[in-house]
Amino acid sequence: MKHFFNRRETIVTEALDGLIQTSSAGRLARLDTFPEIKVILRADWDKSKVAIISGGGAGHEPSHAGFVGKGMLTAAVSGEIFASPSVDAVLTAIRAVTGPKGVLLVVKNYTGDRLNFGLAAEKARAEGFDVEMVIVADDIAIPGINQPRGVAGTLFVHKIAGYHAEAGAGLKTLAGLATAAAGGIVSLGMSLSTCSVPGQTHEDRLGANEGELGLGIHGEPGVERISLQPIADLVATMTGRLAAKLDGAGDHALLINNLGAVPPLEMGVIANTVLSSPIANRVRLIIGPAPMMTALNMNGFSLSLIRLDADREAALRAAVEPHAWPPATERHEIAILSAPQRASQSEAAPASEDRDNRRLLTALCEHLISLESELNRLDGRVGDGDTGSTVATGARSILARIDTLPLKDPAATMASIGEILSTSMGGSSGVLLSIFFTAASKSMAEKEDIAAALLAGLDRMTFYGGAVVGDRTMVDALAPALAALSSEGVAAAARAATAGAESTRAMRQAKAGRASYVGERDLEGVPDPGAVAVAGVFEVMAALV
Repeated sequence: MKHFFNRRETIVTEALDGLIQTSSAGRLARLDTFPEIKVILRADWDKSKVAIISGGGAGHEPSHAGFVGKGMLTAAVSGEIFASPSVDAVLTAIRAVTGPKGVLLVVKNYTGDRLNFGLAAEKARAEGFDVEMVIVADDIAIPGINQPRGVAGTLFVHKIAGYHAEAGAGLKTLAGLATAAAGGIVSLGMSLSTCSVPGQTHEDRLGANEGELGLGIHGEPGVERISLQPIADLVATMTGRLAAKLDGAGDHALLINNLGAVPPLEMGVIANTVLSSPIANRVRLIIGPAPMMTALNMNGFSLSLIRLDADREAALRAAVEPHAWPPATERHEIAILSAPQRASQSEAAPASEDRDNRRLLTALCEHLISLESELNRLDGRVGDGDTGSTVATGARSILARIDTLPLKDPAATMASIGEILSTSMGGSSGVLLSIFFTAASKSMAEKEDIAAALLAGLDRMTFYGGAVVGDRTMVDALAPALAALSSEGVAAAARAATAGAESTRAMRQAKAGRASYVGERDLEGVPDPGAVAVAGVFEVMAALV
């Protein structure tokens, strides 16, 4: 798979520097130990409170450095991609931020993290620092395992510990609260793909219709492979297993985590599905959906739950400085407001008869229908070959509803035609002509001048559509025709429309519509089909009026 990076050896340090540079000035800093020791810390830290340190391998962004800031972590220690930071790196972080109140280390339950953070803690204690460590083991994927993995539920501990540290709690109190929180978290993840490590060859172990349930955050295989199913079925499996592990009744907080590559559209579907499932009755607070503990570009997500009490709820609701932590939302029903009602058919202009207007409208529509094949042929050379069909569809729709039109009222008739074309004609031409007739109707209702009304419609159509004379569109016939109509009459308008349509033959570049994608050689000598249709309309009008 493809990635954006310079060199594998510098990808982590460059990413951390990018984080600092895109955070507000004075908020984050790094120690001068780069690149061997990568520590991101609060630039405003004064060591007057208990420090909170977490970390691990890179590749889980925004964890862990993205959660450094007031109300959460004091410092984050980063290793290389999926590699635990060294003992020296953790010890350096402890020395940098620990004051008389001590430091709490929050560690995910992976062997490398436990050993490196643990040895660093022992060395720090030997140096006189007051250190406590809490290990998070929230993954429920593997039944009966002695050492469950620490995954996205670790973020609950970051938030709870950070909140109480900011409030001034002592180290022993913090360690107790964090340990209790860690023991009450359950998490489960699933993915439709493995992740790809920059600079390494990627091999996806999953088939086209397979996913993995119960996978970790380092690309390790899931506990089981599952067939691709509707998200409702996948969520039912996940929430059923999570619910079975919840400790009693009561309200819970739910963290919906994007493992890296699920599009926001699909994360919205996942969130809706989870919050429509039976487990939603046990959820009061929602964090996410958002990428919080990722696995590079893994196309998956995880769900984490923690039981709430007053202290945990206050901690999870509290505002924090890091932008990567999304504000908690209380579960609520979807608000539904009444939409404004459009005028009913009975309130619209009633059908009325006018023999001359019926004859004219019928003749125009029948002529456009007769041009269907020819317009499609022309459009096949300069576009996608459907102008004739699109125009004919609009004409047929008008004929089918002609008995419902208020033919005695030209303004109301144009409004009705605009409505018909907006729903039946399709394509950009349908929308443009709907705009044309709708705007013309409004102008006609204000002043009974058909030529001025049609020019007003043209003005709105060109404003929204963007095409002008010379762009090789229907406007090349319509604009001169309407100008002639207002000053010289229908016969002159027909001549102007025909000349305008003919002029498009010599235009070797289209500046609007699908023809703008066609080369000069293919356009030369072929008139624009929309302009030809307009010319045909004015020719029929001239013959009848």
